[in-house]
Amino acid sequence: MTRMALLFFSLSTLITSACAPTLATRGNLIEDEQITKVKIGFHTRSDVMRAMGSPTTTAPFDDHVWYYIGQETTKKGILDPEVVNERIVMVTFDDAGVVQKIEDIDAERMDVALSRERTQTHGNDYTVMQQLLGNLGRFNTQK
Repeated sequence: MTRMALLFFSLSTLITSACAPTLATRGNLIEDEQITKVKIGFHTRSDVMRAMGSPTTTAPFDDHVWYYIGQETTKKGILDPEVVNERIVMVTFDDAGVVQKIEDIDAERMDVALSRERTQTHGNDYTVMQQLLGNLGRFNTQK
């Protein structure tokens, strides 16, 4: 009887632990305390790095804008991860490297429908056999 109880207990523990949610943090999730350490018009890039860490990315066409992007997700079993918390903070600097603006960016996302259509390409669709046997008899003659 004790073997059966031990087997039942270990099996139930295994099943419930497999379904426990998994929390993951991606990027640099900035807290309000980190933002309050940075004073607009006073602190420089190096001060921002010390207080908030290195930026997740910079603006592609403007080196004076840094972005801190972070999110927390939870995943239960085989289901897709669900975003629990997300924050995007934009820090803007002037030409001298002094902070001009710190703001939260709205993190609302749009659902973009996937298209199953295929792009047409010009040419022939060959099967494997056509590709293997297609060159028979097409050899150039030696001159």
